[in-house]
Amino acid sequence: MRADPAEFRLVSPGDLQVVLSLLASEPTEWLPIAGGTDLMVLYSAGKLPNRKLVNIWNIPELRQIEVFPDTIRIGAACTYTALRGHDVVSREFPLLAAAASWTGGIANQNRGTLGGNIANASPAADSLPALLVYDAEVTLISVRGNRRVAYRDFHQGYKQTALAADELIRDISLPRRFSGYVSHARKVGARNAQAISKVCLAALGIIANGAIRDGRLALGSVAPIPLRLHETERSLAGKKIEPSLIGTVRQSVEREIRPIDDIRSTARYRAAVAANLVVEFLEKLATERTRA
Repeated sequence: MRADPAEFRLVSPGDLQVVLSLLASEPTEWLPIAGGTDLMVLYSAGKLPNRKLVNIWNIPELRQIEVFPDTIRIGAACTYTALRGHDVVSREFPLLAAAASWTGGIANQNRGTLGGNIANASPAADSLPALLVYDAEVTLISVRGNRRVAYRDFHQGYKQTALAADELIRDISLPRRFSGYVSHARKVGARNAQAISKVCLAALGIIANGAIRDGRLALGSVAPIPLRLHETERSLAGKKIEPSLIGTVRQSVEREIRPIDDIRSTARYRAAVAANLVVEFLEKLATERTRA
């Protein structure tokens, strides 16, 4: 059943403190909306539970990308188009730029926001594995004050996050220390564009003295939350990339993930593809090291 617009209230304060006051006054009633690429789908289907919406799209401090010597700070309402077009993001955080280019079509990228992707908390979201390997931090704000949460701790279960009902995601910070790493981003879906991931990978690695000094792996669509592969990363540390390692890595990936059967794919397919993508990354890492 389609939604009746008369049943909804939408306000656009244009002021961050007013938004926070609204969220504090009725924490479970007001729902922030920016690009609306996920919420409007629910609205059109008559499945949006909240009847009070507060527009945060036009709040300037949520739209900025700020660059500092050691970090970059991305406003929660920053769009994927803005991410793709930002020089520092493209150069130093190519995994995030790649994910931004995968997210829907041009219209979705013009409206969809990084903060919305985080808050929506879909395990299939394209940008979230990149945030895991880049050690992102999320700033949460409310009338009670600000707090910073390591992104690795933000997702607490399927569609469950550390965000309180009266809080808003203000920004996402990434440390600027990965410029020497080899990066690898891959998305597997039913088609090349405007597809929800069956599996997606974000990976970073660096080799020193012929062995892997640091390997970072994160996958989407293989567990209830975006998943950092800590066990598999430990199996890579200090190892040379050779055939015996490949077999170990395949087994480790398949142990660590928790894929399901659903309308888009099967658990068996996802497990095989996830392992293949990690091996593909290791082959790329070895090739890049040889060229260096």
